[in-house]
Amino acid sequence: MSEKSYRGPKGTYDVFPGDATRQEPHERPDLWEWFSEISRDHFRRYNFHEVRTPDFEEAGLYRRSSGETSDVVTKEMFEFTDKGGRDLALRPEGTPGAVRAYIQHGMHKLAQPVKMWYFGPMFRHERQQKGRYRQHTQIGAEILGSDDPLVDVEAIALLYGIHQAVGVREEVVHINNLGDAATREKYVPELRAYLDKNQADLDPDSVARIERNPMRTFDSKDKNTQAVMAEAPLVGEFLSDDATAHLETVKEGLAAVGVPFVVDGRLVRGLDYYTSTVFEAKSPVLGAQDTVGAGGRYNRLVEDLGGPDMPGIGFGSGVERILLAASEREPSSSLDVYFITLAPEARMAAFALASELRSEGVSCDLDYAQRSAKGQFKQADRSDARFAVVIGEDEMREGVCTVRDMSKGDETKVPLDDSKSLLRAVAG
Repeated sequence: MSEKSYRGPKGTYDVFPGDATRQEPHERPDLWEWFSEISRDHFRRYNFHEVRTPDFEEAGLYRRSSGETSDVVTKEMFEFTDKGGRDLALRPEGTPGAVRAYIQHGMHKLAQPVKMWYFGPMFRHERQQKGRYRQHTQIGAEILGSDDPLVDVEAIALLYGIHQAVGVREEVVHINNLGDAATREKYVPELRAYLDKNQADLDPDSVARIERNPMRTFDSKDKNTQAVMAEAPLVGEFLSDDATAHLETVKEGLAAVGVPFVVDGRLVRGLDYYTSTVFEAKSPVLGAQDTVGAGGRYNRLVEDLGGPDMPGIGFGSGVERILLAASEREPSSSLDVYFITLAPEARMAAFALASELRSEGVSCDLDYAQRSAKGQFKQADRSDARFAVVIGEDEMREGVCTVRDMSKGDETKVPLDDSKSLLRAVAG
């Protein structure tokens, strides 16, 4: 035996078959399968199409999109140089890769808007917390090519709808509008002057952002900075007529579709590309770190990454946090039939029947550990099988198998050479 004992890297976790009562929700394979089906169905209902991008990209893509001063770029991004000397980074978020693909493949030439969704791993070098991992999985959506405020409502309603379908509790969506160019022309100088006046009380990261993106100061977690920002002027006081109308339509739309929301004037989000509408879906079930999913508009990002002038909006939501915030769900049986063989000559018959049932979509298993009859029945129970199909000496002699309903205890006999009758017995 090797002296070395290996463990998963810090900040990661495994999804594995085990005792669901002892596992975190995101460690349970059945919950991942269940959530995947629900989310995919919601994307289908909203006419979204899947996009799959690499797990790594040029590091410059994320610096350009997320912002040189963002925490993602300065503190969290996994960067590496490959054997060809290229500067690459593991994907910290989904939007830049999706927008890059939109530009690279000429999707701006399609009928707009283009609606895409993704489901995949993200990587951030951050301190592990409940539901936050260095490798985590996000679902996300991007809508490119329309600045209609009802598109904002659709994105938020889609995110909220997925969360509610899996039972996220007590969720409220916080929204804000960061304004358009006319808004920022008035607001940013006022905010910058306020921050300059209070610079001595700001954390170093916030001081560094005063010139490049002073609005990001609202996102600081430093207590002294938060005290300063409690008195700072808010962008909502400077919104242009167009930005105000956009926000009002979003509010009206959310109310019309029954999404609970509040306007949060200090919400800015943590990435530099956001413009206009931003939002965070929050659940108190998660404690202080209560955001389940978030997103916003990025009307300049496509052009900044080398594409045409096209608006966009999107969201991302960590699946681990969704499952933590959702109502507890009992494990569901994934096995339809467990074959119990009570004679050596019954094993091949059971194996052949299992193969036929599997070809019809029925999940089956049988004993490969030479268990006794009692042990096989226990394994059928442990597997949470819906039916046990018993084949012993008596059954082989009579040319039948015994089908037992594991929840009711009812039994019926089916001819061994009639797989269709067996299929009807276990699929009914």
